[in-house]
Amino acid sequence: PWEIGHSEHLFPIRYGGKVDFHTDPHGILRARWNTPETVMAMAYDILIPGYANKVVNTLRLWSAKSSRDFNLVYFNEGDYINSVADKNHSEMISKVLYPKDDTLQGKELRLKQEYFFVSATIQDILRRFFKKHSDLNLLPDKVAIQLNDTHPAVAIADLMRILVDEKSLPWDKAWEISSRTFAYTNHTILPEALETWNVDLLGTLLPRHLQIIYEINHRFLNSIKLPSSNIEALSLIQEHPVKAVRMANLAIHGSHSINGVSALHTELLKTRIFPHFYALSPEKFNNKTNGITPRRWLKLANPRLSELICDAIGDKWIRDLDELKKLESFVNDSTFCERWRQVKHENKQDFSEYLKKTLRTEVSPDSIFDFQTKRIHEYKRQLLNALHIIHLGLRILDSKKNAIQPHTFFFAGKAAPGYFMAKLIIKFITSIGDWIEREPKLRKSIKVVFLPNYRVTLAEKIMPAADLSQQISMAGTEASGTGNMKFAINGALTVGTLDGANIEILEAVGDTNIFIFGNTAEQIDSLKKTGYNPNTYIEADKRIAQILDLISQGHLSSAEPGLFAPILAELSSHGDTYCNLADFDSYTKIMSLIDKEYGDQVTWTKKSILNVANMGRFSSDKVIQNYAREIWCLEK
Repeated sequence: PWEIGHSEHLFPIRYGGKVDFHTDPHGILRARWNTPETVMAMAYDILIPGYANKVVNTLRLWSAKSSRDFNLVYFNEGDYINSVADKNHSEMISKVLYPKDDTLQGKELRLKQEYFFVSATIQDILRRFFKKHSDLNLLPDKVAIQLNDTHPAVAIADLMRILVDEKSLPWDKAWEISSRTFAYTNHTILPEALETWNVDLLGTLLPRHLQIIYEINHRFLNSIKLPSSNIEALSLIQEHPVKAVRMANLAIHGSHSINGVSALHTELLKTRIFPHFYALSPEKFNNKTNGITPRRWLKLANPRLSELICDAIGDKWIRDLDELKKLESFVNDSTFCERWRQVKHENKQDFSEYLKKTLRTEVSPDSIFDFQTKRIHEYKRQLLNALHIIHLGLRILDSKKNAIQPHTFFFAGKAAPGYFMAKLIIKFITSIGDWIEREPKLRKSIKVVFLPNYRVTLAEKIMPAADLSQQISMAGTEASGTGNMKFAINGALTVGTLDGANIEILEAVGDTNIFIFGNTAEQIDSLKKTGYNPNTYIEADKRIAQILDLISQGHLSSAEPGLFAPILAELSSHGDTYCNLADFDSYTKIMSLIDKEYGDQVTWTKKSILNVANMGRFSSDKVIQNYAREIWCLEK
């Protein structure tokens, strides 16, 4: 009932072919893109109701439709499979997002997908624009296109193609209109995630767009007078190791605004990732720290806590999250604090019952509910968390008495289809859980649970039940994170590095209400520059050596003794890329402190209340207002 198809809004999406040039009646050289393949994009709208404001917005999505149902010649010859092959091939484009792209076919499908959504959207934008306006000079005043990371960056070339080839605008006028219309949000600083497209592949699928990108680059580089090393960094075309288009460079050059999504992230964009672009156009760069909606992540997800908050301070916080600040006056109210603890305990009981029903897994709601829920990636360091759990297990086995708080470690998240190490880390975590279950002394105090199929509906159950939120990426790698905000607004305390939005959460809640550990981004840089060697830490810390011995001896994988050899290699001979061992000692100390502090529930509750009370700055309402005012130039 929430999805409405619009067969009246059907746009052709073209691929392949070649580009011919001809002279128009005015003597101007024009390009004509002749394509053999056309897929139709059909519009669908998802209804998005506003909160108690009698407004429903629409989220426009696109479905790929074949330009013909089947090939009659094949059908008449009895070749029924091939008769519908073109239809199936065309409609595959919008069937599965993010295909495994470590093969040429996967890369080709991914590029087709990106262009499919971009082209359909731009055609639709222009259809809407021309319903009310005829002067394309008005486009930047009426339309704002925000590029969400590099995936839609080909939109710049596509709009230029339409303006120059189809609307016959002079290049300079088209570029002015286009660059005033686009703005770019960068969401990652990892080099491998800054998308590039092989020139040959791009030229085969989108030959006219490649020509336009080369022309943009030619004009751009000719307009600046800088040393050759700077020119190479600014170029939209990467020459080595393979010739490719740098989509981030295209997005930056083709946009009037570039923003990061946390204060540290934006600073790193300026100083480490795109310093030459920043030096060229510092006025373009700005920060818009991510936010979350309190309607979903507190009011809907956590009705018990929402009710308690409303009883105490009213319901204005639902629209104005700064209102939560009023909770600070209740931190010394013993009745309120007791109700706060009760809400958390009941939420944990609910989650325990959910696990029992769905996974047939029993966990104690009296244990610390400790969550690391996020995409599985080495930089997010699920591995560091896992190493600490082994350390904790070994410590308990070696000691005569067990003196830790019962602790349940939850993991959840998905790995990219072709990401071998991420898949292995999932197996590593579940194997640690199995090891603990086999040891009677360990399973009294520790449990490890990997929650399958992490998704929004599961997250809505997780956040209210959490005592502790693991945000332990290597400093200088996380752009922002929003899981950290979702946990904190539900009263979980954060253990984290000075990375992404953790820094701003620290500023908001105060250093006594968050558990910060590890090297800073600057210290990590210094370690790497001076030659970081993980073996130094292995030799100096018997605990690390013990953990690695346990893994290498096959205690976690008796059926396949060498299963985790790639993890051991990464932590030693491959150089521990994300400095797990450099932060191990600091992490174990902070986790030991957390164990002690959780025993003092009065103080823990106060910290929990103060976290919620200071989440006002992380409302998505504020973030979008900042985009609207400072980038899109919309009146309030």
